[in-house]
Amino acid sequence: MVRLILADDHKLIRDGVKALLDGQPDGVDIVGEAASGKELVEILGHAAADVVLLDINMPDMDGFEALRLVKQQHPDVKVLVLSMLDHERYVHQMMELGASGYVLKNAGKEELRLAIKLVANGTTYISSHVTLDLLRKASYTMQQDQPKERPHKELSKRELEVLNLISEGYTNADIAEKLFTSKRTIETHRQNLLEKTHTKNTAALIKYAVLNGIIN
Repeated sequence: MVRLILADDHKLIRDGVKALLDGQPDGVDIVGEAASGKELVEILGHAAADVVLLDINMPDMDGFEALRLVKQQHPDVKVLVLSMLDHERYVHQMMELGASGYVLKNAGKEELRLAIKLVANGTTYISSHVTLDLLRKASYTMQQDQPKERPHKELSKRELEVLNLISEGYTNADIAEKLFTSKRTIETHRQNLLEKTHTKNTAALIKYAVLNGIIN
């Protein structure tokens, strides 16, 4: 059971997150709610939590200052940023201050649950939309220097379709539905993609695909 504190100045957002997480089998226990960074720091003084879901734009004390204080006073508490702001500047600032993840407010239920679970287990998570945007910008000046040899020529048409859908943030179940096949088949295609591109995980696979011009 992941103990979670919601920190967002909009009650509608907090209620929406609670509705998304309510009754899920992997278990998230919301132990507190804060409408500002100041309230968050106060709540953490008496409520034990594993993860804080933190907005950036809040009154009294914004997410930046709140994150600084949380990491100073409660270094074991993981912070997952939930924001509308997708500019790389905000992502870099929050990650440098000690955030364990960054998710946009347009994320779906599955992505939000996954992000909370991964962050609680010590894994860094950045939403696929933000990751792709950062990779595109980082690779802009590098593409001309990439080697001519491209192992991705071995990828089948179906594998390329699966790769493009993965890069758009779709889950295995979503991709199976779109391609009218089984989830197990998509899992096999995903594993083949990792093996053929010599990558270890989805993030590395997407990075490889961007740098080699497989996806735009």
